[in-house]
Amino acid sequence: MLLVKRFTFNPFLENTYIIYDDQNLDGAIIDPGCYDSNEQKMIEKFIGDNKIRLKFLINTHCHIDHIFGNAFIKEKYNPVFMVPPDDVFLLDMMIEQGKLYGTELTPSPKPDKLISEDSELIIGSAIGKFLFTPGHSPGEFCLYFESEKICFTGDVLFKGSIGRTDLWGGDYKTLIDSIRNKLFVLPDDIRIYPGHEAESTIGRERNHNPFFQ
Repeated sequence: MLLVKRFTFNPFLENTYIIYDDQNLDGAIIDPGCYDSNEQKMIEKFIGDNKIRLKFLINTHCHIDHIFGNAFIKEKYNPVFMVPPDDVFLLDMMIEQGKLYGTELTPSPKPDKLISEDSELIIGSAIGKFLFTPGHSPGEFCLYFESEKICFTGDVLFKGSIGRTDLWGGDYKTLIDSIRNKLFVLPDDIRIYPGHEAESTIGRERNHNPFFQ
């Protein structure tokens, strides 16, 4: 069984997730937004206290609030670092992104592996499938664990909202199509863990999200 721990980090109130198997303690971190030493210590303490073997670092997309902690995580734990190929340019322009918000950043390392819809993320007995869901960014992927009935939706789909489309490479129609064709085809009881704000379910968002009514 996969366990999920959420942290809300940095000035953008971004959700960072650690997922790990309750038996063998293999784990992954999704969108590490840890911004300063205090937030980094929170990650270290949780991983240490739970004896997690952090095997993967996943960026669902590469806007700065989701990649602040890439360098720290890679240096500390050396997980396999996976990134959407169409968002690598955002990773490369991390410093420029930061300047727009008056933020000094530690540059991200280069990815070890590029994500595709053929990629799998195996943690214990759970197998994660990557769903290509562009629109908020050009290359964003959601991460779906069918057996666990959970989906990490990055900044694609939120509780009662959707991702913004006015940033680099964003496109409203593309985002709407991604949600309809990749997320709303999932079962109603799939719990979504978004990049900001609270959890929800596919059924709730399909039936009540104001962008689709």
